[in-house]
Amino acid sequence: MMLNPEDVSVEGDDGETVVEPMTPDQLAETKRYNQQDLICNLVDQAVDIVFLAVVAFFVARPLDLWLQDHWSLTNPWFRLAAIYLLVTVLHYLFSFPLSFYSGHLLEHKFGMSNQTLRQWFWRYGKGVLLTLLFGLLMAETLFVIIWLTGAYWWLAAAGIFFVVSIVLGQLAPVLILPLFYKIEPLEDIQLSERLAKLAEGTGLSIEGVYRMVLSEETVKANAMLAGLGSTRRVIMGDTLLDQFSEEEIEVVFAHEIGHHVHRHIRSLLLLGATLSICVFFACHVLIGIWLDNPGWPVELPVYVLPMLTFVTTVLFLLFSPLQNAISRHFERQSDSYALRHTENRTAYRSAFTKLARINKDDPDPHPLEVFWLHSHPPISERIGMADRV
Repeated sequence: MMLNPEDVSVEGDDGETVVEPMTPDQLAETKRYNQQDLICNLVDQAVDIVFLAVVAFFVARPLDLWLQDHWSLTNPWFRLAAIYLLVTVLHYLFSFPLSFYSGHLLEHKFGMSNQTLRQWFWRYGKGVLLTLLFGLLMAETLFVIIWLTGAYWWLAAAGIFFVVSIVLGQLAPVLILPLFYKIEPLEDIQLSERLAKLAEGTGLSIEGVYRMVLSEETVKANAMLAGLGSTRRVIMGDTLLDQFSEEEIEVVFAHEIGHHVHRHIRSLLLLGATLSICVFFACHVLIGIWLDNPGWPVELPVYVLPMLTFVTTVLFLLFSPLQNAISRHFERQSDSYALRHTENRTAYRSAFTKLARINKDDPDPHPLEVFWLHSHPPISERIGMADRV
């Protein structure tokens, strides 16, 4: 039986209440926030699929001919770049109203955002620019692979994208995250020593513990284990560090250690590689049928790019419940590790109760929502684990 945060007794060994659970009014507001956010998420997925389908089936080929006839873009590399940039910019324009509502208006409506309008546009613009640059590089690379390897492109592409995922995993905490957040070493020496002691004997080698300034944009609390190899580090939001006790922070940190102990990052990389092989092969078969050329042409027309994007998007979306189920399993393993390693059920309960209240996480969402969208177990289930481990 799952528990709601308002039903959880959050008391220390001496009977003193550690943290107040959600009140009925807070729980009702949390559910309203999550329902509206869910609607935005589902509509966004539908908009993406419809837009990509229309472009792939009705726009891409005429656009390719138009670029050749009216702009004299006979070079396939330039035409491929033009198709990618035009379609991506049009996609952003098409989805912008929903992005603005869900990312700015809805967050302010429920008191979750500290961003000014200018800050939101600045962050949104940086995200768009990064997507355009990185996406263009990936599109050109994909067609290089296709033109060089022919019918075996799907296997080569999966290998290349596996390597890219590893490189991005290493670069994310040192190059990508700092583009969006201020990240600085944790200056609390006493807390750093306590966290380092928790990691002893686990084989976890981290470059450091860092404080990420989230409070300039959001009230939400978060923490993560980021990076690979020499860039691996624990990053904690200032919203978490400022509102949680040292015992609660230890529980959160132990959860992140659990991901390392159970080798979840490696498993997720291998899962991503396996899914890439499956998706790219299915894409190869389906687009071969669409082109009426199962063996694929030697030089694939550039107007196929939107169809590749559409098919891979749909296939990865169909695989998302499997990925989410595996991710939820990993999160449960890390929660269990945190409970066993800290032996502090009180701090564990209070930490997740705080997270539910601060982040307005629905403690008990509909099972279908969890199945399709959630990479983490419901908060109520995670709190209930303290009584089972």
